[in-house]
Parts: sequence; C-alpha cells; structure tokens
Amino acid sequence: MNSSLLSLLVLAGIAVFLILRLRSVLGSRDGFEKPPAPAGTRVRREFEVIEGGPDEDITDHVEDGTDSAKALAAMKMAEPGFRVGEFLGGARQAYEMILMAFERGDVEGLRPFLAPDVLETFEQVINQRNEQGLKIEAEFIGVREINLQRATFDRATSVGEITVRFVGELTSVVRNAEGEIIEGDSTAIKRQRDVWTFARTMGSDDPNWALVATDG
Repeated sequence: MNSSLLSLLVLAGIAVFLILRLRSVLGSRDGFEKPPAPAGTRVRREFEVIEGGPDEDITDHVEDGTDSAKALAAMKMAEPGFRVGEFLGGARQAYEMILMAFERGDVEGLRPFLAPDVLETFEQVINQRNEQGLKIEAEFIGVREINLQRATFDRATSVGEITVRFVGELTSVVRNAEGEIIEGDSTAIKRQRDVWTFARTMGSDDPNWALVATDG
C-alpha cells in the first residue's frame, strides 16, 4: 500500500470520527422541524389574544369606572341579554307613548307603563283637568335629545333603576269646555324637558320597565 492511499484512509477515518462526535453532541434532526428563517427576515412571535377592555355598550352612555357604569355592568351580569342601547331605544318609544297618553287623558293607556304611585299622580292631574272641562290637543314631533344620567342596581333585590333625560318636541293647545283655546299654539313647536327614572327586576320574566319617578 503506497503512502498516498494510506493518507486518504487516515483522513477518511478522521472525518467519520468527527461526524459521529458532532452527532452525539448536537443531536440529529428527526421529525418535523421549522426551517430556519432567511437572513434579514423578522421572526414573528405568536401570542394568545386575550379579549377584554371596556364594554362599549356601557361606555357609549356613561363614563367608564363610574358608579353608573358599575351598576349597568351588574345588570348585565344579572341578565346577560340586557343591552343599554336597546333599553334607550325602548325608553324613547315609551316616552312618546306615556307623554301622549297623559295629554289625551288616557289612564288605561298609561297603566302598563307606570308604577302605582306615579299612575296615581298622573290620574289626579287628568281628573282635575276633566273637572275643569279642559281638553289638551297635542301632536308629538320627536325626541331631540336622550341621555342616560344615572343607573343604580340593588344586588339584594336585583332591581335596576335607570334615569334618563329627554328633550321632546311637540305642539300643544288647551281648550276650555266651549272649545276655545286658552293656552298654547297649534302651530308653534315647543320643547319639553323631562327626567324620568325607569325600574325593573333584572332577570325576571317580565321584560317591561316601569316609570317610577318623574322630574320635569
């Protein structure tokens, strides 16, 4: 065996030894393994997205972190289907129905929407008008403003109360027993401001809110 062949065999043996040594130290690439990112490429880390933050259905109407915001959140916990925006939409409709029923003197039309003591007060005013022979003719134009002013929640009774400020527009005249206009103008639109408080037992089967207090 010449010296050149002997040298090649020695070098080959050294190479095999080094390969086996490196494999034992570094390990082998078995199974699935992501290929290395190309040079100059930014590696994007994947993080779990955790949902959270303020409830916009609440913070669209009251400031986050206030007592009213906490009360509304508690109402949602007691009744997961409750939505503040939907409540205000219903309150807008109730405002028109209650206001117009009162102007017409329709006690039965008021009964489903009012708490007993509020109904009694409204009925007294209607009876006084009737005794005096007065009649109100009114036309509702619309709600110009509606704002949620305050909310409270009683955890012991699950009763939630929401106070809303309305600015309504309507025309109204008062006629005496002879049909003569003694107050108002049928062509003049006037603004009426009311602050009403609605209440309901959250989570109950009855979906209706009752008007429990008024403040003009």
